[in-house]
Amino acid sequence: MFEVTKRAAFSAAHFLRGYDGPCARLHGHNWTVEVVLRAEKVDSMGMVVDFMDLGKVLSDLLEVVDHRNLNEMSPFTEVNPTSENLAAWFHQELTRRLASYGVKPHLVRIWELPDCSAAYWRE
Repeated sequence: MFEVTKRAAFSAAHFLRGYDGPCARLHGHNWTVEVVLRAEKVDSMGMVVDFMDLGKVLSDLLEVVDHRNLNEMSPFTEVNPTSENLAAWFHQELTRRLASYGVKPHLVRIWELPDCSAAYWRE
């Protein structure tokens, strides 16, 4: 089994609806997205996926969330933009966007703070 990982960062604001504490107020984070891909074999070049291709897909996706209020974008108008929900959203979007490369994310981890993260993967 092979595994590759790519990290990227974005800045965005959010607030948590129904939360009893300071995170109920609008605030921002410098988020880090970590994408892990796994494959049983590599391609003819010896790669799971070209890091340049993975970086482009991830960069395009970050354009959607960077310097935004996450609560104002779907699906976070309905569900709280927690790290857990962000990880699931990134996983779903990356699954769709990476399909043409023949790979899909194994795991997406969202770092809200340097010591706090949440991950999503599908069994």
